[in-house]
Amino acid sequence: MKTHLPQGSVGFVETKRFTFAEPPHEMPMDTGGKLGPITLAYETYGKLSREKNNAVLVQHAFSGSAHAAGFLPGQDPSKEKPGWWDFLIGPGRALDTEKYFVICSNVIGSCYGSTGPSSVDPKTGRPYGLSFPVVTIGDMVRAQAHLLDHLGIERLLTVIGGSMGGMQALQWAVDYPDRVASAIPIATTSRHSPQQIAFNHVGRAAILADPEFHEGEYYGWRTVPERGLSVARMVGFITYLSDRKMHEKFGRMKQLAASKMSGRQGKWAEGTIGQHSAIEFSVEGYLKHQGEIFVFDRRFDANSYLCITKAIDIFDLSGSSGRLAKAFENVKSKFLIISFDTDWLYPTYQSQEIRNAILQNGLAVACLELSTIHGHDAFLIENEKPPEGGKPVVKNKMIQVVRDFLGNVAARP
Repeated sequence: MKTHLPQGSVGFVETKRFTFAEPPHEMPMDTGGKLGPITLAYETYGKLSREKNNAVLVQHAFSGSAHAAGFLPGQDPSKEKPGWWDFLIGPGRALDTEKYFVICSNVIGSCYGSTGPSSVDPKTGRPYGLSFPVVTIGDMVRAQAHLLDHLGIERLLTVIGGSMGGMQALQWAVDYPDRVASAIPIATTSRHSPQQIAFNHVGRAAILADPEFHEGEYYGWRTVPERGLSVARMVGFITYLSDRKMHEKFGRMKQLAASKMSGRQGKWAEGTIGQHSAIEFSVEGYLKHQGEIFVFDRRFDANSYLCITKAIDIFDLSGSSGRLAKAFENVKSKFLIISFDTDWLYPTYQSQEIRNAILQNGLAVACLELSTIHGHDAFLIENEKPPEGGKPVVKNKMIQVVRDFLGNVAARP
């Protein structure tokens, strides 16, 4: 039977592996010590030009993977979802794979193919668990630089990403000024505020309090801290949606709660006790569902959650000087900074701080705040408004903005 792919899809793709930093050549880590061997899972789309000047590095957010576009072998395109940024990557799309060679790798510390806490420590023969070294955004970027060396790419046309991906884009421009022609950080910050750190702390605390966590050694116990990980995901999802989006999506609608013993998470799904559990708000059911997907379908690793959220909290581009402008002193990139007016997780003022620091160094920068109902998650959503009552679909403005900026950079690198 012939497979029908969506128009503009990159089609079926392969997730590849690259291993480096074999002992005694381990990669040094920012907080001390070394790590090796290191494996990075990555995917590529399009073809690298003969001049090797059309490479675009895509950076994923906190819980993302290397699978940014297309379909994996065995997937049914008519029933299953493509990669997480599929609407942006492909022939004729903003990251046009007929023009650009697009790369996306899973960060170190994650659990989707790259070396992380669930990987086997060659020294012990057991998963690293909490013995996995502290990872920084700088460490993630340094590992990616090894991957680009492996691919024979000396300079990137652009590096682009949202949320934690935006942090990596900024880190690339700062750490490798001669290797980055432009950077597109989206819905991000140069460092976390106390409030942003607090949200991550609550998620980590939920995991640590789960009796199935076993001090990070749950692999040997053959358990998963399902409750804690699910609650952590629920907290995250609250910050991803705007107040307007929640009103539109849920309002104050109520529904009968699922039976306490039904579903995959029946033993812990109820958030209240006794008769108070009989009726729940729709938003409660939605959050429980998202927690279930994270734990059972996506199978995100709890130790990776601890590792990556701490890396995000540690991230501070201003460094020891405390001056953000100083971080950009040697930078040579052009910048497109995008924020969203309903994003209260990474509000626009944080993007403006980055813009001001870049301008103090005389660099080219465009800083745009786009209007959306979606909140922080807007960078992951293709359509601002779906077709309704015969009206045409309203596309996310980010798509055209990225397309135009990248076209200008390619014309005048």
